[in-house]
Amino acid sequence: MATNRRQQIQLSPDEQAAFFRERKKAALATIDKDGFPHVVAMNYFARAGAFYMTSYGKAQKVVNIRRNPKVALMIEAGDEYAELRGVMIRGRCEILEDEASVRAAFEGRTGAQANASPVQPGALASAPKRVVLKIVPEKVVSWDHRKLGGRY
Repeated sequence: MATNRRQQIQLSPDEQAAFFRERKKAALATIDKDGFPHVVAMNYFARAGAFYMTSYGKAQKVVNIRRNPKVALMIEAGDEYAELRGVMIRGRCEILEDEASVRAAFEGRTGAQANASPVQPGALASAPKRVVLKIVPEKVVSWDHRKLGGRY
């Protein structure tokens, strides 16, 4: 029964793609030096099956990824239980360190999201100190409780 319900509430690939365009923020989980999860909110965009975000190269999450590239992302929406929907992605994170990749990621977000805000001049000025985090999914789990029609 649980498997059937799980399958019933999964988002289709098209529904996932639309969800990723609509949502701007994800929770990124890395593992710290003591083995604990380190979770931060990040702006992201999805393109060609990967997820991209930028960060300062010296940030704790980047230090964690250099040590252990296994990460998780959670993108979610909804306030009430019957409205909850989301996607959890587990994968490996590659760090792109060249400034051209950072600038391309700033521009890529604008084209990949429905209501992306323009790239801020301060962000462009910080590009030399930033890196791109590219997450390639290995496992994806999704849910949309609205598909249950109030039955939960």
